[in-house]
Amino acid sequence: MAYAVNPTFFSEAYLRRAQTGEEAIVRAARAGDLEAFNTLVLMHQDRVYNLAYRLLGDPSSAADAAQDAFLLAYRHIRTFHTGSFAAWLYRIITNVCYDALRYQRRRPALPFTHLSSAADEEREFDLPAPEDGPEALLQRRELAALLQQHINTLPSDQRTVLVLSDVQGLSDKEIAAIMRSSLGTVKSRLSRARAKMRRSLTGAQVTV
Repeated sequence: MAYAVNPTFFSEAYLRRAQTGEEAIVRAARAGDLEAFNTLVLMHQDRVYNLAYRLLGDPSSAADAAQDAFLLAYRHIRTFHTGSFAAWLYRIITNVCYDALRYQRRRPALPFTHLSSAADEEREFDLPAPEDGPEALLQRRELAALLQQHINTLPSDQRTVLVLSDVQGLSDKEIAAIMRSSLGTVKSRLSRARAKMRRSLTGAQVTV
């Protein structure tokens, strides 16, 4: 399973500079600077798409959800004042995905249309390491696809906390803020989600 880069790999000074730079871009975007907002899109689009894909399990639907989330973010950027811009953006994409999942449940006879291109397929999975050959890359993609199938079986609330924690690498506190839930609720959902994934993967004899 893919994990977010551990921020401790970066120096504290680097993280402060990156945060300060983003804060300036956010201020410009709030003032109506379209170029600044487009910069924010470029900074966050891969992680937003990846979160949407992990929640929805379909590349075409994830792309639509990411686009909708950025449109909503653009319309409401002036309502963002302080805190983590990424967390605010994750809350938006999570809500968009929840709406898509509710629509999916209301219309179960209409499956998603798979219109993924080669570019979509590359974005669904981790980029290969330099030493990965074609066979290793294929195995990584097959494993990622299989893991996604098991993630898709989780209830939407458990799926969300699992993806935010074990794929996006967010803390329980950050997840609670994004989902507007108590810390105890997040911990409980995450524990149940991980237990279900362990049972599911063990039954399928999948090793990660």
